[in-house]
Amino acid sequence: MTEPFDLITMGRIGVDLYPLQTGVPLARVETFGKFLGGSATNVAVAAARLGRRTAVISRTGRDPFGDYLHQALREFGVDDRWVTAVDGLPTPVTFCEIFPPDHFPLYFYRRPTAPDLTLRADELDHDALRAARILWVTGTGLCEEPSRTATLAALAARGRRGPTVFDLDWRPLFWGGAGGASGDGGTTGAAAMAAARPHYEAALAHATVAVGNVDEAEVATGLRDPRACAEALLAGGAELAVVKQGPKGVLAVHRDGRTAEVPAFPVDVVNGLGAGDAFGGALCHGLLHGWDLEPMMRYANAAGALVATRLACSPAMPTAAEVDAFLAGR
Repeated sequence: MTEPFDLITMGRIGVDLYPLQTGVPLARVETFGKFLGGSATNVAVAAARLGRRTAVISRTGRDPFGDYLHQALREFGVDDRWVTAVDGLPTPVTFCEIFPPDHFPLYFYRRPTAPDLTLRADELDHDALRAARILWVTGTGLCEEPSRTATLAALAARGRRGPTVFDLDWRPLFWGGAGGASGDGGTTGAAAMAAARPHYEAALAHATVAVGNVDEAEVATGLRDPRACAEALLAGGAELAVVKQGPKGVLAVHRDGRTAEVPAFPVDVVNGLGAGDAFGGALCHGLLHGWDLEPMMRYANAAGALVATRLACSPAMPTAAEVDAFLAGR
């Protein structure tokens, strides 16, 4: 490898099939748009749109949807050398319903398992993981073997060299919880959280940055108060804890005592599903610049707000010029 990547992400990839009609139940939708998707993949796209050199570690099926994902990655300027095909499993697809401003159920088709969950530790390029300026892994990568071992092996190989981000990325369905979206599965949801927590703790011990919303932070810490969550994430190993609070904004707490609590930008929401991934790509952009907490959180909030005003996820990721113009108008 020549020049190290600014960012390597590891985790989900798939095809998003989003309704082209809003406020319509999925059963009545007639037309869909096809987009590159998957949280870790969208973060890599978001950072690439901001001018960063990025790559994804994931797997697809050996099928036309897999071919489409490679094509889309290249069009977005994301390196696909570590996105490999697996026989016998279809490339995942995800449907959503769009009910602005705050109801966007997701329906994942990832059975019997998803190709990205078949990643193996012995396939990893340890030199690239160590050399990357940022490594980004997700909670979903911990939900099944062999991906769980591969994710922890990537973190161990990284050895906390530079920013190492653990995206808490909680999807209860992947852990035996209920619901196709992000809803709590009651007792089943509590059991899923309990099953996930030791693996989250193991990943957190290798991370320098932990990022997630309050629900996701609860999986890792057992707490729901944002400040308590942040302190617990720091105690678990992170140097920077970022707790997203939706319309209430974001709380960032650094182990050195620095704190920033930045309000969200009010916008007319079209589809909120890609906002967190745009936030993640912008967070990486700020980390690479060495920005202080307040401007970094404000920039990441702006990127997320812009995507929330747009229909898709990956094609909606803003450029640096778009984020700058948005902030200049506030």
